[in-house]
Amino acid sequence: MGRNLKNVLVVAFGFLLLFTAYGGLQNIQSSLNYQDGLGVATLSVIYGSLILSSMFLPPILIKKFGCKWTITASMCCYVTFSLGNFDASWYTLIPTSIILGLGGAPLWSAKCTYLTISGNMYAQKTGKLGKDVVNQYFGIFFLIFQSSGVWGNLISSLVFQQESTTGEIQEDQLMHCGARDCFTASTPTNNTKRPANDLVYTLLGIYTGSGILAVLLVAVFLEQIPNDQLENTEEKKKAFFGSNFLATFRHLKDKRQCLLIPLTMYSGFEQGFLSGDYTKSYVTCALGIQYVGYVMICFSATNSICSLLFGKLSQYTGRIALFVLAAVIHLPCIISLLLWKPHPSQMVVFFIIPGLWGMADAVLQTQINAIYGILFVKNKEAAFANYRLWESLGFVIAFGYSTFLCVHVKLYIVLGVLILSMVTYGTVEYLEHGKPPEAVAKKKESQAEETLTQTKM
Repeated sequence: MGRNLKNVLVVAFGFLLLFTAYGGLQNIQSSLNYQDGLGVATLSVIYGSLILSSMFLPPILIKKFGCKWTITASMCCYVTFSLGNFDASWYTLIPTSIILGLGGAPLWSAKCTYLTISGNMYAQKTGKLGKDVVNQYFGIFFLIFQSSGVWGNLISSLVFQQESTTGEIQEDQLMHCGARDCFTASTPTNNTKRPANDLVYTLLGIYTGSGILAVLLVAVFLEQIPNDQLENTEEKKKAFFGSNFLATFRHLKDKRQCLLIPLTMYSGFEQGFLSGDYTKSYVTCALGIQYVGYVMICFSATNSICSLLFGKLSQYTGRIALFVLAAVIHLPCIISLLLWKPHPSQMVVFFIIPGLWGMADAVLQTQINAIYGILFVKNKEAAFANYRLWESLGFVIAFGYSTFLCVHVKLYIVLGVLILSMVTYGTVEYLEHGKPPEAVAKKKESQAEETLTQTKM
């Protein structure tokens, strides 16, 4: 157990170091590289290339290099993005964004494969249930990994707080903050100006160093999965890769999947708005970039706590009540953002909104995954491939139009997608009302077949 636990901890702390850097850098992209919408454009490119990567690269790279070196190489892709920010321009950030996106899918696939195989191997040796050990390993991983949102954001705020104050922002400059911020018409304020280069380079140096430490930690201390175990898994992946790729799109024949597309895309829209637009047009515009990290810590903390809470609470309340709760939280938040005129004197509001936003996002992250697993028991691979596809597409669109739409228009879009997603989700629940879950139906079919076989005997 000690040896296996060591490998799990190496993977977990490697991801912690890597996403401490990437998560913190992602949240300040729209504020740090605001010229011509470069920051949000890079985020859109990242998720666009992530979609392409998830369709083709993971099984190929894992088969060729194994889980350990796939994780290591993919982590290097993330480090290149930090390096590209040292000389931020369209010629450095777009290529490194593509590289990061291409490395994203293999990184997560290799991690999942590594933990799953390690858990099953340990279970075979000890006579335990494989699913119990695997769940334990994933629990340890996410317990450590989830804290990256706190550390990455804390570092950025502490570094940028060293910027000398330039005086209070003028009231006429505040008129361009919040929902009234239009990308093409806004005028830079003291708060929205890029921080001094020495502070930017200090932060990027910390983030780059954190990413390099992650690469070294995995490369040096993580043990490779035995070839026989990996080959068994990859042979199955290779055999079914083509059919699974086609199954992703064939799965759209299921009307329930089509009805869940707006809800899945909304997850990308709302996260994209918070990290791309709220951080820039509300926090940075009215308070300064040094507060972005502190505000996003509030989102990350409530998200993590509520994810654990709602995951357990769902067995008592059911998923419908939780989805309604998410809508009831996000709806007033969106309306408030439309009406609110952000001002430095209203400091507490800047933290309350992301805190509430994180609560609703926790519902979406836990329950959308759950409903896909429950409704599509027989086609889980195709279903979750659709989940990743449509959520990533939501990110791409949200970051893509961020460069030329006013904030109030973006909020109306998010509001419209929220309403549409609740209507289509409600339709799914109506169609499923009274029907037994597929897992129960499948069990009944098996029992019926066994009874029929015994009768014939």
